[in-house]
Amino acid sequence: MGRVMGIDLGTTNSVAAILEGDVPEVVINAEGMKTTPSVVHCPPGMQDWVVGELAKRQEIINPERTIRSIKRFMGCRWEESEEKREHVRYPLARSDKGMVGVEIDGRLLTPEEISSQILRKMRQAVETRLGQEVDQAVITVPAYFNDSQRQATKAAAELAGLTVLRIINEPTAAALAYGLNRRGQERVAVFDLGGGTFDISVLEIDGEVFEVRGTAGDNFLGGDNFDEVLAEWITAEIARETGVDPGADPQARQRIHDTAEKIKCELSTLTSTVINLPFIVADAAGPKHFAREITREEFEALVEPLVKRLTQPCRQVLRDAGTLPADIDTVLLVGGSTRMPCVQRAVAQIFGKEPCKTVNPDEVVALGAAIQASILSGDIQEVLLLDVTPLSLGIELEGGLFKVLIPRNSSIPTTASRTFTTTRDNQRAVSVHILQGERKIAAENRTLGKFRLTGIRPAPKEVPEIEVAFHIDANGILHVSAQDLTTAARREVTIEAIAALSPDEIKRMVIDSQTHEREDSEFLRQYAERQQAAVLRDKLQSFLTLHGGEIDAAEVAEMHGLLERFSSAVEAGDAISIEETRTRILEAIQPHSDLFYIHSMAKQEGGGHEAATERAPSTASPAEAQTLPGAESGSVAVEPEAVLNLDEEPPESNGH
Repeated sequence: MGRVMGIDLGTTNSVAAILEGDVPEVVINAEGMKTTPSVVHCPPGMQDWVVGELAKRQEIINPERTIRSIKRFMGCRWEESEEKREHVRYPLARSDKGMVGVEIDGRLLTPEEISSQILRKMRQAVETRLGQEVDQAVITVPAYFNDSQRQATKAAAELAGLTVLRIINEPTAAALAYGLNRRGQERVAVFDLGGGTFDISVLEIDGEVFEVRGTAGDNFLGGDNFDEVLAEWITAEIARETGVDPGADPQARQRIHDTAEKIKCELSTLTSTVINLPFIVADAAGPKHFAREITREEFEALVEPLVKRLTQPCRQVLRDAGTLPADIDTVLLVGGSTRMPCVQRAVAQIFGKEPCKTVNPDEVVALGAAIQASILSGDIQEVLLLDVTPLSLGIELEGGLFKVLIPRNSSIPTTASRTFTTTRDNQRAVSVHILQGERKIAAENRTLGKFRLTGIRPAPKEVPEIEVAFHIDANGILHVSAQDLTTAARREVTIEAIAALSPDEIKRMVIDSQTHEREDSEFLRQYAERQQAAVLRDKLQSFLTLHGGEIDAAEVAEMHGLLERFSSAVEAGDAISIEETRTRILEAIQPHSDLFYIHSMAKQEGGGHEAATERAPSTASPAEAQTLPGAESGSVAVEPEAVLNLDEEPPESNGH
């Protein structure tokens, strides 16, 4: 295998690194810098694109042709990007597929196309450094990037002529760079506040084994947000002092934004600095200048709401990792935004200790990617990296229950499979509804895709065996399959384009599972009662069919009436009616309990509804009997049936 580079494709800046000898090192770009601004300028005719520092200089002159922070729109649907669209100065448009694009000269550019220009520059720098072609890379992404965003990153690399050997999470890469060649055991929290995202991960480092124990974050919180808050304040101050609103002038807006970013950086080392914007606005009397001192205290008061948003993900990851702040040995700072003193104080307050500042926060992620690249190429051995998936993955069962196949924070790559059966006689097809989230109620989680498995051999309910398998590969990309173990009929799908998660959706998935715990518990209780009632209904129906002639006709008529009433109550989910009718049924069959018991045991041994416990490699109690939503003539079940529109054929999708 040839040389492999590591790339930190950042929102604000990007960095490339390689392994030289046993030491990872950052590659200097053509401008002599270690970091390259993630900014692309599109000249007329789309020829000779400008990337990096030279593109950044074009922002003031041509803000509508200069694209920054495109990473925020990778794998992002139009309807979910409203908040992010408000803060860009280049024209955005909706693509035919409903995704976000950049429209320049009548052409719609995808975020992948634009990011590929940044990756090309990274590749050129590495090839210049090594004097040879390099076409393989390990690329980092935020830990909370979903499957669509990871796929978009791979697509951008392919457009740049790169084969992606692995996509790894940024905090994990930072921990690799920090922990390589260290001895002993250590529990590390990686606090990664970059230009566009915030990630927090807890890892166990034991010699050469790096295991991620938990990860959390906010995909919509980063240094750009701090810049925007300060820029809005400067804009308001200029309007108040001069009487002219600079927001109407694109070039003035860009100058203010650049100044805000510069002031933020200066206030990380100085207690005060001067905002100086000559000729920023003009009126009938002529041009006007703006100059004002700003203190660190004033800046920190402005961004305090953003700093407070850092706390919740940190608490979440500690809960997920099953650890306390006192158990964390080291808090590693990653990302240029962690240089702000207010952020460092927040970290110290959350974890009860001063953060580690021994690594360069701008470079450590790329260095970790280079280490992972060297592991894959065989240059580094005996290092084991165990990353995790940030949200639970599973399917919807009959009755609306979310069945988790791969729990949140499972190490990846990973595979899980469970076997289900049917709820209807002669059922020929099933629907597999793939979900991501933390709620027990399927409808409260996020749909990743749907597909139908057809070709099931007609058989009595609960006889067919349908195996559903989930596989997350090393890049965190999900593959799902369903197979009828009798006929070998099989369908599979790769979840390649899941719409990006909005801030509200991320909070709902991670936090709502706790805030709605009581609601979910009540749902599970009612769900279990409905399943138990359905089992009793089926037993009684079968019992009357086979043994009705052995019982007094009046009793049989009474039982049929109770059965009809009970069936209606089960279908309607009427808990009160179910319980009342159940009691009357048990009283009615009491004189025939011995015969009913013998019938029930024979039915269970023969593969009847009682045997509808989940047929899986792991153990499962009858109360856990599971059911998939059906298609065509029935549903897949190991749970007793629920009310569905069985004639409906759900559309297939993989997130598009």
